[in-house]
Amino acid sequence: MNQYDWAAKWAMYSPNKVAFKEEETGRSLTFYELNRLGNRLAHQLTEVYQIRKGDRIAVLSENRLEYLLLFVAAQKTGCILVPMNYRLASAEIDYLFQNATPKLLIVEAQFQPKVENTTAAIPFQISKEALQDFCDPMIEKETDLHSPSIGLQPDDPIFILYTSGTTGFPKGALYTHGMLFWNSINTAMSLIVNAGSRAVNCLPPFHTGGWNVLTTPFFHHGGFTCLMRSFDAQKVLEVIEKERITIFMGVPTMLRIIVDLPEFETADLSSLLYVIVGGEPMPLSLIEKWHNKGVPVRQGFGMTEVGPNLTSLHQDDATRKMGSIGRPNFYVETKIVNAEGEACAANEAGELLLRGPMVTPGYWQNEVATQKAFQNHWFRTGDRVRQDEEGYLFVVDRIKNMYISGGENVYPAEVERAILRHPKISEVVVIGVPHDKWGEVGKAFVVSDEALSEAEVLDFCQTRLAKFKVPKSVRFLAALPKSDTGKIDRKVLKGVVART
Repeated sequence: MNQYDWAAKWAMYSPNKVAFKEEETGRSLTFYELNRLGNRLAHQLTEVYQIRKGDRIAVLSENRLEYLLLFVAAQKTGCILVPMNYRLASAEIDYLFQNATPKLLIVEAQFQPKVENTTAAIPFQISKEALQDFCDPMIEKETDLHSPSIGLQPDDPIFILYTSGTTGFPKGALYTHGMLFWNSINTAMSLIVNAGSRAVNCLPPFHTGGWNVLTTPFFHHGGFTCLMRSFDAQKVLEVIEKERITIFMGVPTMLRIIVDLPEFETADLSSLLYVIVGGEPMPLSLIEKWHNKGVPVRQGFGMTEVGPNLTSLHQDDATRKMGSIGRPNFYVETKIVNAEGEACAANEAGELLLRGPMVTPGYWQNEVATQKAFQNHWFRTGDRVRQDEEGYLFVVDRIKNMYISGGENVYPAEVERAILRHPKISEVVVIGVPHDKWGEVGKAFVVSDEALSEAEVLDFCQTRLAKFKVPKSVRFLAALPKSDTGKIDRKVLKGVVART
C-alpha cells in the first residue's frame, strides 16, 4: 500500500468514524467514504482527464468536502494541487495560471468570472458543482474499491503554495508528501493531537495554515475536522460548543473579534484544550481574556516553505514570555547568524535559519529563488530574531519588509508595482502601519508631478489588487527619502509615521 495514502489506512482502522464535516450543509464523510470516493475521484482524474504523477490541478474554491477528496486523490495519484487565492484580482490569478501550467482547473461558480478572461492554456476545466455531483456517496461504482497503484517519494510535491515575493512576483513553494508527514509529527509532539482530536477550520485553503496547521495533522492522526467556508465569529463559537472542539487555530484579529461578541461570556468552551495563535503577535490584554475564560493560548511561528508548525510557546509561558514565538518543535533545527554568517550569541539579533525534514526542496520553476533561499543547506527565513538564555525565540524585524494585515502576508514590492502603473505616479513606497482591527495595514507614500487625490490612488488599486493588499491611506511627498547609495530609506518613512 502507498505509505502516503492516509485515507486507505484509516478506512481500515476506523471505517465508520466521521473524518470531515461541512458546517454550512451538514454533509460529512467517514474515513471509509473518504477512501471510497477518493478512489473514485483518483480514477476519474487519471482515466478521463489523463492526470499523471506531477501534473498540476488548479483549484479556486472555499473549504468543501470535495477539496479534501482532491487531497486524498493527490495522495493516491501523485498529482499536485495548486490552491488558488480567490481574493486575488483576475490579472493576478492569470499570472499564477501561466506559472503553474495546470492540466485541469476546478472552479466554484462564484469565482468563475475571475477566470473567464484568462490567457493561460488549460486543457480541462470543470466546475466545483460538477465535482460535487461526481462525488455523491450514495452512488456505488466499481472504481471505489481500489486506488491507482503509484509509487511516491518523500520529495514528490502534493501542493504548490504561492507566496508573494520580494520582487513583486509570486513564488510557488513546493510542499511535499514528506513535509506533510514531518509537519504532522512535529505538530503532534508539540500539541495534543490524536484520534480523539477535534478541530474547526475556517482558514482559507490557499494558505498553508488552512491545510497544514491542523487539518492535515489531524487527518494523519485520525482526528476530526469541521470545515467552514469562511470565518464567522459567532458561528465559530457555536461550532466549538456543538462539536466539542479540542483545538482552534486563528490569527489575533479573529480571536479579538470572537472575544468582542456578547455570546463569548456565556459560551461553553470547556472542550478546548487551547487556542493556537499565529500570523502576528498577540497582545497581553487579548491573551488574558482567553485565559480568564479558562482557555490557554499557544503561540507559534510558521512559514509556507517550512513546516509550517515550526515553534511553539507553551500556554504556561504565554504571559511570562509574551512576544516570544516559543522554542523550536522536535524535528526543527534552528540557527541564528549575523551578516557575516557567524552564529549569534544569546540575545543577539540575527537572521533565523532552519533545517530539517519539513523544509521545502525549493520553488516551482524558479531555480534562482531556490538558490537564494538556502545557505549551506539551511533555509533562510528573512526574519531577524533573537534567542534568550532559556532558548525562547523572539522576532525582532522582518528583513523582507513584509507586513501582516489580518493574517494575510503583504509584500510592499507587489503593491508598489501595481501603483506604479498609474500614469501620474513616478515613485511610491508602501509600508505597514499599526491598525486596531487588522494588526497592520498598508500606507503608501506617493510622488506625483500632477494633481492627484488619495481616492484616485485607492480606486486605482482596487481594480488591480486583492482587497487586503490595497493600502488604507496615501500620503503625497515631493520626494522619497533616499540613502547615499540612492536606495529608498524606509526607516525614515516609518519615523514619519511614528511622529504623526
